[in-house]
Formats: sequence, C-alpha cells, structure tokens
Amino acid sequence: MKHILQRTKRGFWTTLQVQLALTISLVCICANAPAFSADNESVLWNVLTSGGHVALLRHAVAPGTGDPSEFRLGDCATQRNLSDEGRYQAGRIGARFRENSIFEARIFSSQWCRCLDTAKLLGLGQVEELSLLNSFFRQYERRDSQTSLLREWLKKQNLDRPFVLVTHQVNITALTGIYPESGELVVVHRSDTGDIKVVGTIKTR
Repeated sequence: MKHILQRTKRGFWTTLQVQLALTISLVCICANAPAFSADNESVLWNVLTSGGHVALLRHAVAPGTGDPSEFRLGDCATQRNLSDEGRYQAGRIGARFRENSIFEARIFSSQWCRCLDTAKLLGLGQVEELSLLNSFFRQYERRDSQTSLLREWLKKQNLDRPFVLVTHQVNITALTGIYPESGELVVVHRSDTGDIKVVGTIKTR
C-alpha cells in the first residue's frame, strides 16, 4: 500500500509538471504571436468600420525611388507616377474595401500625383488633399515636426466611419515604425488621448 501511494504521488507530480510546462509553452507562444495573420484579415477589415481606426495606405506601385530633381507640386509630368500595374493595384484595393462591405470612406491624400491617383482609383468617395501627408523623403529634417503635427491632426478627427490616409512609406514608417510595401494598408487604432497603436497590416500585391 505504501509503495502504491508513493507511485501515485510521483505520478501526480509528474502530471502537474507536464501541465505546467505546457501552460508556460502556450503562454510564450501567445505572447510572441502577431496580433493578426493573413488567415484573419477579415478582423482588420471589420475594425475599420468599428470607429477609432485609420487605414494608412502607401500609394500603389510607382517604379523608382524619390522624385526627379525637377519635381514640381501639381505637375505630374515632373513626378514619379503610378505604372499600369500601380493603377490596376489601386483599383483592386478599392474593390477589396467593397468586398469587405466598405463602400465609402473619408479619404485624405498627399498632394503627390501618385498618392492622389491611388486615392481616386479606390472609388470610395471624395478625396481631400492634406499637406501633412506629403513626402519628406527629400527634406528628412521635417520628419519629426510633420509627424507630430499629423498626430495632433488625427487626434481631432471624428473616426466614426472608415478613414483612409493615402501617403508615402517614409510618412507611415515615421508614424508607426512599419515599413510598408507599395499598396500595403497599415491599420492603426487612435485612442481618445490621441495615442496611435498598430493593429495589423494588409498586403495587396
């Protein structure tokens, strides 16, 4: 009887140790898992209709880097523009919004032609130009001040319906720390105090 009790106790503690190890492993896995994966993108689309969220969209494919030295605002001939692929991609991004029951949104865009064209090709409503979304790629000293002003502007906005900002990689990276590819959506939550937190990303290429 004594031996049976000892074996039972050893088995009991072994079972507890295994359960503890499994629990720790699961906690570690959950802690390191991304908030969202490609398998549940629908969650990200849904939060865009839940209020308090913003979709930051890097303009669609526009081959090259930066802009020509003769760049002039308002003159698309002096700028790096969307390719045929980029124009198709922008239209498809708009279609993906509609496929997820988002048929219109408040849309603000950088004044760069590739951003304005991307925003218009979404087909989700009127596009408003916003200089705070303009690229500072060639004037990187503006990064901190412009990003701070954008945060203040976002803090004042009513986010009760889908809200899309079409801008550039440098702007999105400065605000979120995320380096998006062309046409990638970075979904963020803006708290009542104005804090910005990345919820997830949606790739569209």
